[in-house]
Amino acid sequence: MTDLPEEIGEERVDTALGGLAQLGALPVSAHVGVFEEVFTGLEQSLASVENTPDQQR
Repeated sequence: MTDLPEEIGEERVDTALGGLAQLGALPVSAHVGVFEEVFTGLEQSLASVENTPDQQR
């Protein structure tokens, strides 16, 4: 497996991506579940940013 991405400084995104660290200890058959959890965390982070009223467009 390649190196994990460095922290980007957004706590919610870093937490979600941190889940990828467990892949090396899991059988390949369990990877889909990890990817789904990471994807869900990233979706939630993005949704929270999109719903911020003071966001500039």
